[in-house]
Amino acid sequence: MTILVTRPSPAGEQLIVRLRALGRVAYHTPLIEFSPGRELGSLSEHLSSLATGDLVFILSQHAVNYAHRTLHHQSSPWPARLTYYAIGRATGLKMHTLSGLPILYPPDRETSETLLELPGLQNLAGKKALILRGNGGRELLGETLAERGADVSFCECYQRCPVYYDGSEQSSHWQRAGIDTLVVTSAEMLQQLYTLVPEYYRTSWLLRCSLVVVSERIATLAQQLGWQEIRVAENADNDALIRALQ
Repeated sequence: MTILVTRPSPAGEQLIVRLRALGRVAYHTPLIEFSPGRELGSLSEHLSSLATGDLVFILSQHAVNYAHRTLHHQSSPWPARLTYYAIGRATGLKMHTLSGLPILYPPDRETSETLLELPGLQNLAGKKALILRGNGGRELLGETLAERGADVSFCECYQRCPVYYDGSEQSSHWQRAGIDTLVVTSAEMLQQLYTLVPEYYRTSWLLRCSLVVVSERIATLAQQLGWQEIRVAENADNDALIRALQ
């Protein structure tokens, strides 16, 4: 097994280090990188507008990191009067570590669907909900919270920016390296990888690779694009990915 990890730094690099320590052959080619979000400057104002018991949703560790750094520079703590939710365990623990506040998150998969199953999110009449996220992404969480009665607002805390490669050159390099297993952690990156690889390499190499993804939704997209051997990790953290690669 020769593994290509496409998730961005630092998590992608950390996964490579752990895989190589286990004796695996693994390469890192990040497909996206991150930069500060366009609305970070208004984060403190967003938080101040929320009343006791209103909700804050953190959709990734990147949102935590950029938001916390901004508040720290402004000497503005996370308001303890609010109820905080994270998309999953890793994001929740990161938020708790930085803020010292209790964070609610689903026990299993890191998806909007599992987050929305939490008991406290079923009837939100009269509540405000602030979603801390990156640019783009799915609208399911915000739309569902609004349907349940919440007044929903968003703050873009970071931006996902594609990393550009020469498709033919990169595909040839990957094939020569013997890559036969791909780790892809978002639907956006899966589509980007599929588009990057020219048709010749797509049919002769890419779609013949084993694919490890982090949700059933991404697995469904992969099937639609033509992959046949697909494994779904328990969640999106590196521990789960390593287990899926056993």
